Amino acid sequence: MTRVFSGIQPTGDLHLGNYLGALINWVGFQDRADCVYCVVDLHAITSPAEHDPTTLTQRTLDTTTLLLAVGIDPARSILFVQSHLHEHAECTWLFNCVAGFGELRKMPQFKEKSEGKGESVSVGLFDYPVLQAADILLYHADEVPVGEDQRHHIELARDIGQRFNHRFRDEVFTLPKAIHPPAAARVMDLQEPTNKMSKSASTDKGIVNLLDDPARITKKVKSAVTDSATDIRHDRVEKPGVSNLLEILAVATGRSADDLAAEYDGQGYGVFKAAVAEAVVELLRPIQQRYHELAADPAEVERVLADGAARAREVAAPTLARAKAAVGLLPPA
Repeated sequence: MTRVFSGIQPTGDLHLGNYLGALINWVGFQDRADCVYCVVDLHAITSPAEHDPTTLTQRTLDTTTLLLAVGIDPARSILFVQSHLHEHAECTWLFNCVAGFGELRKMPQFKEKSEGKGESVSVGLFDYPVLQAADILLYHADEVPVGEDQRHHIELARDIGQRFNHRFRDEVFTLPKAIHPPAAARVMDLQEPTNKMSKSASTDKGIVNLLDDPARITKKVKSAVTDSATDIRHDRVEKPGVSNLLEILAVATGRSADDLAAEYDGQGYGVFKAAVAEAVVELLRPIQQRYHELAADPAEVERVLADGAARAREVAAPTLARAKAAVGLLPPA
């Protein structure tokens, strides 16, 4: 069976864009693949600006709880926290010894996040793609669902795995391929509808968090930026704000954006936004209910993570042992 691997950082609150853009697909993959999902807390500490030690522990637990609430099933998938397996850090060191400084320096996300920081940029941020390669390759992943901005990282993971296999004459690592599953909706910032909804770049008013209460969701949607015209039609170039709301409503109701545009055109933006808000509230209601049920029993969530870590180690530990043997490291007695 095909194995899928993906990870998510426990930084910031998960929002509607995360859900419709990625997590719906994570849930769907469980029907056709052997899925390994990881809360990548080691990645979350690579940038001081994004790392808050006082909240990381709780955010890691909250992120796990939300993944379970949206439909990640620990009976069908392996769900674990990255730092619970030392194999990730050890494998990263082995890969550091075959990865090149030049190829890491050229990674687009490193160039973007390190701009203007000079010598103060962390080695962790520089080495981020190598840790990501270890995350993926330890589990012999066949497919890694990513956005276009992560394509270079998967190419690097393939290069590192192939180089390791060739240098040490052992096919230790499976070479993954990036897949780009269609998003249920490409959710844009409610206040800046030409930009993606983002927990790092959007303001609170521009984001619908998965745990926002109904009143807050309604207020945010009703204050979403549209335009000075009054017609309702799906046109991302001319009407990005209206189109964003139409696409959200389409996913929430299971109807097409064009049909919805025809229905609401002429009724005014107020009526249209109210319908979008109501649909989003109903879309998120079962997720929020399940989240609060799970959050009331954190010990059970931690049990799920412990079980997930044990199952993940059954795959990662033999892979790492084979890699260390290929390198020639002396095994412990």
